Amino acid sequence: MKTLRIFIPIIILFTISSCDEELNLEPISNISDATFWKTPDDATGALYGMYDRLRVLADNSSLLYWGDGRSEIMGWSFGTGPNIYWENLLDANNSGAGWNGLYTLIHHANLIINYVPEIEFINENDKNKILAQAYAMRAFSYYWITRLWGESVIITEPTTDFSPASIQKERRPIEEVFTLIKSDIDEALILFKDNSIPEGRFEWSKPSVNTLKADVYLWTAKKLNGGEADLNSALTALNEVESANVELLEDYNSIFNYDNKGNSEILFAIRFQEFEPGENWGRESYMANGYVPSNLTQESAEAIGTMGTVGGNYTISELVRSQFSELDQRGNGATFKDVYTIEDSGEVQYYTTFCSKYDGTITGGVRLFVDDVVIYRYADVLLLKAEIKNALGEDPSLEINQIRERAYGENFEQFRFENGTREYNDEIILQERLLEFSFEGKRWFDLLRFDKAFELVPSLQDRSSDKYLELFPISESILALEPKISQNQGY
Repeated sequence: MKTLRIFIPIIILFTISSCDEELNLEPISNISDATFWKTPDDATGALYGMYDRLRVLADNSSLLYWGDGRSEIMGWSFGTGPNIYWENLLDANNSGAGWNGLYTLIHHANLIINYVPEIEFINENDKNKILAQAYAMRAFSYYWITRLWGESVIITEPTTDFSPASIQKERRPIEEVFTLIKSDIDEALILFKDNSIPEGRFEWSKPSVNTLKADVYLWTAKKLNGGEADLNSALTALNEVESANVELLEDYNSIFNYDNKGNSEILFAIRFQEFEPGENWGRESYMANGYVPSNLTQESAEAIGTMGTVGGNYTISELVRSQFSELDQRGNGATFKDVYTIEDSGEVQYYTTFCSKYDGTITGGVRLFVDDVVIYRYADVLLLKAEIKNALGEDPSLEINQIRERAYGENFEQFRFENGTREYNDEIILQERLLEFSFEGKRWFDLLRFDKAFELVPSLQDRSSDKYLELFPISESILALEPKISQNQGY
């Protein structure tokens, strides 16, 4: 299996002097654009450095908390969990993770887009693939920023001049940012010459960029009045994906297994490996020492197996846990596991539930949370397609039933979907997305796209007039550094 080796090019370093009244922001590194960007190996090193920055966003759980934290999915476990998300207590002082990591990712993409075209490659297609991935990553990053914080600072050149005039910029309207996102996606699709998916499936490819395109155009169709034109663009992109080497796996749980990385359901994932820095967000919710009672049932003890070392920060909410049928293979055992104890009376009693979708691997008696974190998979294609078809007044039954047939197996006929009204179909699609993608960082955006956040999230149900809550607050630390940026309205 191909291993992602990280080579992080150090482009610019700077120091801050405590003795001077003014900050010294002059670059002091000897490694610069004049000495680094010379060979194809330099370009490849920069590419892997960019993917390393993406991995940080899964290692520190930012993508999970941004995507699922404010929805109805998460609930208290045993630790001091990040309840500011699911209780929707965010404010400028407690804003959750800021956008710095995404802008760092954009910086790495900008370096590649700016310098790689000047490097001579023996095979021009190798250069094009590197550039395509950088354009895709920049589009992906701005897509997250804009959905989370709204208007965004647009930066398309590497940051090499640290003067205030260069680095302090105003936010641009959302429509302008989406123009850049769509342009970058188009550029990436032009540069990718075929519909193949790289081994391991942890790099951007034409099929995964087309999935991103469908995601983006569906968002602008529903949230920015893009209408049927954007819906049809999204549908065309998904039709192209379906001609690639992708399929639904029969066993839902196997999609995420460490021993099944890069499987044929995956379109794009963030690579984690043993003996490389970082672990994914699964470590924060697995059962860990200090939270496990001594009177577990044998079945629960076997389900937990080797415990984690952190754990207890959150679990699945009872509201969502109760929506999984016992016949649904996505529920108990795959997305989560129930834990039971034996009381002194001999009675078996429910104790708790922990998340198990990203449960890692065991090495030397230690559980390592190094499953790949999935960004897009074929189930996304099917349920995005169902949503688009329904919005266009078409029948989404085929795609919904493909998802349900995998979920319920021999019991599928009990759950076969029959086409109904557009409103009814939307309700079913949104519910199916909840069951399919819990703890994959998608739910908050689904709720916004369907305009259901203030209806389905308990902590928002009495705040329907506070529409500003659809966006995240900008942290005080960012506001202090960026005088041209103002707080999102309402915060």
